[in-house]
Amino acid sequence: MSKRMKICINTGGGDAPGLNAVIEAVTMAAHNRQWEVYGIKCGYAGLLNTDEIIPLTPEKVDGIASLGGTILGTTNKGNPFMMPVANAAGETEPRDLSDRVMENFRRLRFDALVAVGGDGSLEIAHRFAEKGMPVVGVPKTIDNDMGGTVITFGFDTAVSVATEAIDRLHSTAKSHDRVMVVEVMGRNAGFIALNSGISGNADVILIPEIPFDIDKVCDKLMENELHGHRYAIVVVAEGALPKGGDVIAKGSGEAGRQHVVLGGIAEYVAREITQRTGKDSRSMVLGHLQRGGSPSTFDRLLSLRFGAAAVRAIENGQFNHMVALRSPDIVMVPLGEALGMQKRVLIDGDTVLTARDLGICFGD
Repeated sequence: MSKRMKICINTGGGDAPGLNAVIEAVTMAAHNRQWEVYGIKCGYAGLLNTDEIIPLTPEKVDGIASLGGTILGTTNKGNPFMMPVANAAGETEPRDLSDRVMENFRRLRFDALVAVGGDGSLEIAHRFAEKGMPVVGVPKTIDNDMGGTVITFGFDTAVSVATEAIDRLHSTAKSHDRVMVVEVMGRNAGFIALNSGISGNADVILIPEIPFDIDKVCDKLMENELHGHRYAIVVVAEGALPKGGDVIAKGSGEAGRQHVVLGGIAEYVAREITQRTGKDSRSMVLGHLQRGGSPSTFDRLLSLRFGAAAVRAIENGQFNHMVALRSPDIVMVPLGEALGMQKRVLIDGDTVLTARDLGICFGD
């Protein structure tokens, strides 16, 4: 019989299909060991305001693995090491509230935290581990850019949603002899654009790893026109950028946010195509549709495996580590190591080579 423990779990960063499955797996695996489990709401907010901590029981998590989102809520602007706080003058300034989080964690006699998130959230978890908090990380991001693991949950669902949207756009693009430019998420990694673009039979795929020349994109579309292919699908990652240019961003977003808000590249590409070729071009941003809804079977199973493995890691005392998929096994990777190896699309890798063999243009 293992020692009875009291553990907690939080979900941070952008939402992703599979978060609830992790929560269910952690709760069930812990209760089957007769441990107590608590949910920390909205990232680390529940460890600053302890009214935002809820007990998790088998009854509360029954059947949530199939649901999108997270029953605990999440945030991408709640870094306790740089928390936006109003000063006496009414101005917002960042303050380090991490000691308060540590005090509450110890006062509530938690034995471990399961931190579920992407690189930003797991970087925070790693910093708390260095302050003495027993932490096990679970990698989550639809962008699939987290190092140390073959894949993150949420990615498969996002690609499936994007591919279905691209499939649907073929008929309307063909009906109007139109160029449809589809913007997908991914931040600085082009995995969603690459995988959905190939699967959705795109003519052009633009990703951050390969800066594009808009003239070469237009040349590809006009070449298609000469061969009777009068419509086109262009899939562009939100972080794609023209050669010699910068990514297009909407702004820095709300106070406390770690990254700028990307968006607008599809509109730019569509406008340039119209001006240079005369083709009727329209842009569409899939946005948060890629994050929503039920997780795919793959993401659901991976999330359940990750959650159960996190509880086993706590049982074995493997803290400041992250669960990871190294097919076919779930392994433990030091958090610092995983955070130091962010993934990008390999431009000479098999998937890109496959796209080129299929005649897909990258604008290079």
